[in-house]
Amino acid sequence: MPPAPETRVLPVGPAKVDPPAQAQPVGLARAALGFPSPADDYEDDGIDLNAYLVRNPAATYYYRAEGLSMTGAGIFPGDLLAVDRSVTPLDGNIVIASWDGNAPSCKVLRLFDDHVELECRNPECQNIVLKPGTEVEIFVVTGVVRLIRREHGRNGR
Repeated sequence: MPPAPETRVLPVGPAKVDPPAQAQPVGLARAALGFPSPADDYEDDGIDLNAYLVRNPAATYYYRAEGLSMTGAGIFPGDLLAVDRSVTPLDGNIVIASWDGNAPSCKVLRLFDDHVELECRNPECQNIVLKPGTEVEIFVVTGVVRLIRREHGRNGR
């Protein structure tokens, strides 16, 4: 069954407040999509992805995306969304929004004087226009993590 076109999100849980640092090496050369550079053997400082994604651990939660309404923004089913509840939502931010008992939804926030709109990034999906006075919780998406899964397993076959 194909995923629903609407991009809904499922809560995964809060970020750890004091996780142990797990720095992984980062290559100095950018990843070009062509012939590898001889300079690729050099490494930059390591990166701890938790420190990179989480600026405020007490306010950061993760959600898993479902649906296709945000594919034009690079958000696909199964992606992990980092959400920082302490960040003030601004017009044009990618957000998680929940209103009138609806399941949380991932959209682009559009703020107007008299109402709020939640825009899709897929032309096959409809934007959501919230009537004036609608109570809505809005949290800013601060990061997207995608794990590329292979059907053939880890050994490359």
